Amino acid sequence: MQYRLLPFVLLTALLLFSSLAFGDEFLELVEFQGKGSINWTRGTMQVTGIGDPPEKYYDKPHASPIALRAAQVDAVRNLFRVVQGIRIDFTTTVGDFIVASDVIMAKIEGMVDNARIVKREYLSDGTVKVVIEMSFYGGFAQLVLPSEIKHVESIKPLAPASPAAAPVSPDLPEAASLPSVEIFTGLVVDAREVPVTPAMVPRILDENDQEVYGPAFVSREFVVQQGMAEYIRDLPAARTNPRVADHPLIVKGLRARGTIPTDIVISNSDAAKLRSASEHLGFLKKCRVIIVVD
Repeated sequence: MQYRLLPFVLLTALLLFSSLAFGDEFLELVEFQGKGSINWTRGTMQVTGIGDPPEKYYDKPHASPIALRAAQVDAVRNLFRVVQGIRIDFTTTVGDFIVASDVIMAKIEGMVDNARIVKREYLSDGTVKVVIEMSFYGGFAQLVLPSEIKHVESIKPLAPASPAAAPVSPDLPEAASLPSVEIFTGLVVDAREVPVTPAMVPRILDENDQEVYGPAFVSREFVVQQGMAEYIRDLPAARTNPRVADHPLIVKGLRARGTIPTDIVISNSDAAKLRSASEHLGFLKKCRVIIVVD
C-alpha cells in the first residue's frame, strides 16, 4: 500500500514545489509569439533582443556599448511585431488597427521605442542580450481601444424597467413581499475546456447571443487602468482575487464565439443572475471580471 501511495506523494510534492518556485507565474496566462511573449494576466508584452559587436571588436571590453545598442534595436523591432499581434476583439488586432492611421502608428512606434529595459546580459564573447517590457494598459490602451468604450457617468438597469407595481397593502403578510436579490461583487467566468482566445475586449453572451458584458457595460477609465478582464489559470485563485472582491458570481463558459474565438457564451440562467439587479452594473463598469482558462 505504501508503494502504491508513493507516486501520489511525489506528484503532490512536485506541484507544491512548482507553486513555491514560480509563485504567481504558475497561474499566469502567457502567450508566446516569435521572440517575445504576451502576459494576459499582467497586461504586459516582453521580448528579447540580441546584439553582436562588429567582428573586429570581439572579446574587447569597449565593444559592449556597440553590442548593447544593437540588442536594443533588435528588441524594439521584435516588440513592434508582438504589439501588432495583440488582439483587440474578435475581429481586430492592433496590426489591423494601425494600418489605417499613420498618426496612430507613429505614436505606437514611439511607445515601443521607449519600452522599459528589464534585463541586460553581457556574454563572454561580447554579445549582449536585453529584455524589454511594455504594458498594454495606460496610454497604449487609450490609443487602441474602440471608441464605443466610453466614460460611464451613471449606472442604469440592465433590463427594461417593469411597470410600476400597485401599492402593497399593509394587511398583506410579510411573506408575500418580493424575494431579495443576491448581490455579487464581481464575475468569474470558468472557461476551462473552452477554446477561448484572450483579447483586450472580450464579450460575454447568453445563449441567445445577447451581450451581458462588453464595451457597452464598462467605463473607459477602468479599462485603460486594468483591462476589461484578467485572465488566470486557476479557479480557486480567481475566487479569492481582490479584483472580484469577496462574493463573486461564478459562471460556466459553455463555448467560445467569434471569427477569433474571444467571446464566451454562458447559460441563460447565469445571464439572468447578472441582469437581476442594477447593482451588478457597478462591478461590470469597473471591470471586476476574471476569466479562468486552461
